Order: sequence, then structure tokens, then C-alpha cells
Amino acid sequence: MNKNINTMQKIYIPEMPDIPGINWRGFQGEADYPKILNVVHRSGVVDGLERSETLQDIANIYAHLHHCDPNHDMLFAEMDSEVVGYSRVWWALEGSGQWIGFQLGHVLPEWRRKGIGSRLLSFNEHRLRQIAVGLKENQQIPMDTPCVLDNMANNSEVDRINLIERRGYLPIRYAFDMVRPDLENIPELHLPPGVEIRPVEPEHPRMIWEASNEAFRDHWGYIPDPWEEFERFMNDPDFDPSLWRVAWQGELVVGMVLSFIDKDQNEMYGRKRGYTENICVLRPWRRQGLAKALIASSLTALKARGMTEAGLGVDAENISGALHLYERMGFRVMKTSTIYRKPLKH
Repeated sequence: MNKNINTMQKIYIPEMPDIPGINWRGFQGEADYPKILNVVHRSGVVDGLERSETLQDIANIYAHLHHCDPNHDMLFAEMDSEVVGYSRVWWALEGSGQWIGFQLGHVLPEWRRKGIGSRLLSFNEHRLRQIAVGLKENQQIPMDTPCVLDNMANNSEVDRINLIERRGYLPIRYAFDMVRPDLENIPELHLPPGVEIRPVEPEHPRMIWEASNEAFRDHWGYIPDPWEEFERFMNDPDFDPSLWRVAWQGELVVGMVLSFIDKDQNEMYGRKRGYTENICVLRPWRRQGLAKALIASSLTALKARGMTEAGLGVDAENISGALHLYERMGFRVMKTSTIYRKPLKH
């Protein structure tokens, strides 16, 4: 263990050269939330990212973590009590049975290229290796489970991309941020026979969550969305289920668009954008025009709330042809992100 690491949180990382003036420590609870927020926002400006998180957003995220213990799964770099970088890891099992170690890390722009990012990445990999080995030794996953490490970067994050590519991560998949620049000429589309949109009632969220997981089961990299993540979504200050468009046939949820409006983001960037996200249709109801009808209804609802544009994110190789569907609905690609991966070596 490196001597200048605060050992109160029992944070272990591989031996690496010290960085003069930098103190390494673990997570210190709610006191770290504003420090995390500062690093995220200042990094986002230089990296060309739109970051509008608030302190309440950070608290909500950390209240609903899944397969992540911040007391052991985070590392902070400090200079004179100012956090200049931090990282966090978590993990999930794909529907295929593959174990994936996920990670994030941010370093203030003026502190980059000094070895901090490399140290954080080394900690991430070391900690994820510990977790994977422990799960196998405790028979929580089979010994022959394939294990990989993932890292995601927007194509404008040049420093992050340079770092992870040097460490052997290779691009395996791409995702697009898309925007419909106006909410005019929204087509009037009908639902398939027997399908109707119903208002969301208090007893519906669990059924909607289960249906969403079922709908995405055959998509690339499917990982069941944990209930904690859905709860985080519902605890967001912008949560407004009246914007959701959930399709039912009888007592079954058969498709959905879970739209939302990020008020802080709109204020920060001087726009009126709503998001049409979590667009999905269960397999027996696909190719009947349901997704298009739900999107059209969602766009109409956003327009009624005063929005003038809409956004969404999509896997570039979505098996349902979602990219082309969204293009036909007026969305255009604005940004590209890349998923990088490398095998986890024990």
C-alpha cells in the first residue's frame, strides 16, 4: 500500500510513484458531495460535456448505488484539502452471464498529465479485480465466468480517451446523442388495435420497471436495470410521470417512453429541451408502429409543456433499428460516445 494514502477507509491500490503534494484518501460521506460536483462541472466544461447536476442530484445518485460501496470503491486525490480528482467503480452481470466492471474518473483540467488519472485508473482496475476474484471465491458467480472492464467516453473527452487507449482498452461499441431541433410537424399516429395509453398510477412503477427489463432483454449488452436505479429516477426532483407514455394491452405493459424535462440543464444552457428516453416495446408488439406512436405522443406532451426540442440517446447498432426510426421521427445525431473494453486479467 502506498504510504501517502489515508488508510482510515482501507483503500488499497498498486504501488506507483508518488505525486508530490497529492494526498490519496477514501470516501468521506456527504461532505464529499460538493467536492465531487465541483470536479464534474469543471471537467465537463473543458471536455465539451453538458453537465448540470446539482448537489441534490449527487445525493440521489449515492443514495441508490447498486453493486458499489463507496467506502471501498472510491479513491480521491487531494491537494491542500481540495479534491482535484476522484474515481468510482461498480459491477454488473450481463444477461449472457459475463461479468462487467464499470468505472468512472474525473481530474480537474489543470491537474491532468501529472499521473493522477493513471493512478485513479490503476485503483479502479485493482479494485474491480478484487471484487471479481472475491465473487468467484465465494461462489457468488461461477469460476469460469468471463470478466471484462468497461470504460465509456464521449468523443470530445480527448484526455480520457488517450489514457484508456494507452492502458489497452479497445473500442467495441458506439452510442449517439440525438436531438429533434423543433417540435413542429409531429405526425398523428395511431396505436395498434387493443393497445391504449394510460396515466401512471401509484401501483404501476414496479410493473413498468419489469416490462422495461423484459423489453431490453434481447439487446446488446443487456443488464437488468436494478430497482435501485429506477428508484433513483423516481426520486429525481424533475420526476414527472405525467410525461410518461405507457402502452397497455389488458393488464400487460407492452411499450413505453419515459420522458422527462431536466429543468436545471435547460436553465444552464438556455434552451427548452425535453427527453424521450427508455423507448422500448416488448417483442410480441414490435413492428406494429407502436414505438412511433408512443414517440409522437411523447413529443406532443413535451410541446404542451413549452418545450421546443427533444433529445435521446441510442445504441448505434440497436437490433430494432432504433437509429433509423428516430431519424424518421426527426431526430439527428449530435454527439458520439464510445464504449471501450479490455479483458480482466486475474
